[in-house]
Amino acid sequence: MKNLLKSIFISALPVFALTIFVKTLIQFDSNLTNIGLLLNALPIIIFFSSLFIKPVARTSKTLTSFTVTVIIGTAVTLFTLNLNAIVISIALALGWFLYLTWYSKFEKRDQNTIQVGKRLPSLTFENIQKQKVNLSEFDSDYKVLLFFRGNWCPLCMAQIKEIANQYQELSKRNTDVFLISSQPHKFTESLAKKHNVPFHYLTDKNNENVRNLNILHENGLPMGFQVFGYESDVVMPTVIITNKENEVIFADLTDNYRVRPEPATFLKIIDKNSL
Repeated sequence: MKNLLKSIFISALPVFALTIFVKTLIQFDSNLTNIGLLLNALPIIIFFSSLFIKPVARTSKTLTSFTVTVIIGTAVTLFTLNLNAIVISIALALGWFLYLTWYSKFEKRDQNTIQVGKRLPSLTFENIQKQKVNLSEFDSDYKVLLFFRGNWCPLCMAQIKEIANQYQELSKRNTDVFLISSQPHKFTESLAKKHNVPFHYLTDKNNENVRNLNILHENGLPMGFQVFGYESDVVMPTVIITNKENEVIFADLTDNYRVRPEPATFLKIIDKNSL
C-alpha cells in the first residue's frame, strides 16, 4: 500500500507544481503572493524537467539549492497572509520535502541480501533474442551487474550512458557488463540499439531473480507509466560486481534512488582485486 501511494505521489507532484506555476503565470502581477507561489513551484518543475531534458546519473541527497528556493517561496507567501495562497504554498513545500525524505528512499532495504565475499546464486535471464542465458556461461574475469528500473527512468539511462563511456577501460580488465531489468523486451532492444557497445542486455522475466535477491520494488513504477507497456513492479537500483569464481567483490544497495556509484568506483574495485 505504501509503495502504491508513492507511485501516485511521484506522478501527482510535478503535475500539481506545473498547474500552479501556469495558473500563477497567466494571472501574474508583481505582488508577493504570485512571487511566492512561483518560487514554490518553479524549482520543482525545473528539477523534474532536468532529469529528462539533461539526465544526470545521481544527485545530492538534499538538493540544497532547490530546497532553499522552495523555503523562500513559502516564507514570502506566509508574509502575504493570503490564506488560499498559503495553503497552496505549504502543499507544494510539503510535497517537495516528502519527495526528499519519503519518496526518494527505500525504507528498510535489506543491506545483507547480497554480501561481499559470498557467491551469487545461479541467475538465469533472457537476452534480447528471448534466449535463456545463465551468468555462469560467461568466463570473464569480472562481471558488472547493473539492475536498472527501466528505460523510463532518467537516472538509470544516465548511469548506463556513463558505464558505456567506460567500456574500453572495462574491456581492458576482461569485464563483462550486464544490464538487467524486468521491462518488456521491446524496450531492452531499443536500449541495445542506442548504445553501440557489446554489453549484455538481459530481461528478468516476472522479476524472478530480483525476488530471489530481495531487491524487488513493488509498485515502484510511477503511476501512469503503465500505459506505455511497463510493469508496475520494478527493481531497486543495484550494482553487483563479481569475480571469476562468482564471488561478490562489490555491492551497491543504495537506500536512495538518486544516489548511485560512479563507474570510476567500479574500475577501482576491479583493479584492487586484480593485485
